[in-house]
Amino acid sequence: MNSKIPTREEAYQLLTEYNQSESLIKHALAVEGVMRYFARKRGEDEEKWGVIGLVHDLDYEKFPEEHCRKSEEILREKGWPEEYIRAVVSHGWGICSEVEPQTELEKVLYAIDELTGLVVTTALVRPSKSIMDVTVKSVKNKWKDKRFAAGVNRSLIEKGAERLGMELSEMIADTIAGMQEVAEQIGLRGNSA
Repeated sequence: MNSKIPTREEAYQLLTEYNQSESLIKHALAVEGVMRYFARKRGEDEEKWGVIGLVHDLDYEKFPEEHCRKSEEILREKGWPEEYIRAVVSHGWGICSEVEPQTELEKVLYAIDELTGLVVTTALVRPSKSIMDVTVKSVKNKWKDKRFAAGVNRSLIEKGAERLGMELSEMIADTIAGMQEVAEQIGLRGNSA
């Protein structure tokens, strides 16, 4: 079966078909923004990286117990390319998937998925409620407080940065920059702009 390259529109349509939760859709848009930023910075295919970021949690709302496995099923049924499916499944490595991130794209997705959650929470506790004035320092200060954004798996983020050969601060800076580009879509323009 010949798989065709999915467009951003097709990816977004699929995302909203399986997810109604505003917070999950905003998370998908945040991850998409960061993936596009990293792709541009690395001279990679921004469209491909963005589309994969957009659908990485496709199955999470409807099938949380089958996370990653159900996405694989859905994307295969839709005829998505194996490379895209593998990337989506690999972001759950060690949690709900045995597929280890190998490519640069997979490693970035694995590393920044949880990190976007920490950055969002950091933005939301600021008086401005804006991603535009979040700094690496503010995220690192919140990082130390294990009660803050307690659901964020910090060791997974560290492992991701290590696999990419990146300093944590650099990865946080790039993640913030990528999210700032989509501040409006993710509801974090706040009242500072």
